[in-house]
Amino acid sequence: MDTTSITVLCGVGAIILVVLVFIGNAIRIVPEYQRLVVFRLGRCIGHRGPGIVLLIPIVDRAVRVDLREQVREIPHQTSITKDNASISIDFLWYFKVLDPTESVLQVGNFEAAAQGMATTTLRAVIGSITLDEALSEREHINFMLRTKLDEVTERWGVKVTNVEIREIIPPREILDAMNRQMSAERNRRAVVTESTGQREAAINVAEGEKQANILRAEGEKQAAILRAEGERQSQLLRAEGFAMALGKIFEVAQTVDPKTMTLQYFEALKALGASPSTKYIFPMEFTSLLENFIVSRKE
Repeated sequence: MDTTSITVLCGVGAIILVVLVFIGNAIRIVPEYQRLVVFRLGRCIGHRGPGIVLLIPIVDRAVRVDLREQVREIPHQTSITKDNASISIDFLWYFKVLDPTESVLQVGNFEAAAQGMATTTLRAVIGSITLDEALSEREHINFMLRTKLDEVTERWGVKVTNVEIREIIPPREILDAMNRQMSAERNRRAVVTESTGQREAAINVAEGEKQANILRAEGEKQAAILRAEGERQSQLLRAEGFAMALGKIFEVAQTVDPKTMTLQYFEALKALGASPSTKYIFPMEFTSLLENFIVSRKE
């Protein structure tokens, strides 16, 4: 192969290489979650994508911008609370690019700028609250950080979607005091729970005794009523029996002969005479009975 052929082949190869480089720089494939911010001769002509984007080599320059939600960690930052307590806080912040052109034109590195803004905003927020509020009101701190960061990043075409405090570390002496406070609070709750249990137990016992006394009194009352009812029935029966006996006696007495009655009186007097007593009692009817007896003897 002569020199001319070699020169021709080298020229063709160089042309093919230039064409490949040109095509490689002119054609870009942009995913759905990215955009290309295109600068033509230094002037922004907007963002392109997704899909195939054609660029003019050397003339156009493209900057890729990711539209997916991103998360960044802010390392531990030492802040001083309103009551002069030094605490260390780290948190995560989530953001999403809404306007890719503004995120490139308005700020050189919006992530670094947002991180610096986040640290200064955190110190400002912590400095406006006390230690107790910082430990107990994380949601409030998250809301304040998200609001302030969003106010700044909005002009960059970036939306801060969320801020989450991950850890708050107070000084060791404050941790010790908190542990002692927690221990005292647990002891207090235990004492309160125990006393509440004892009170409820005493109430239950007293209530049980009260119910038992009521039941006993009710039982005694029912028993007394039953006894009185039985006594009344017994007395009624005795009275009825006595009345019936008197009736019988009266009925029999109507049929008794006066002489028989006189003889009964004599028998009674004989019994009195046999007694060692020197006193004699004569019924008022004795004379009339005696008269009847004498009359009957004469007859």
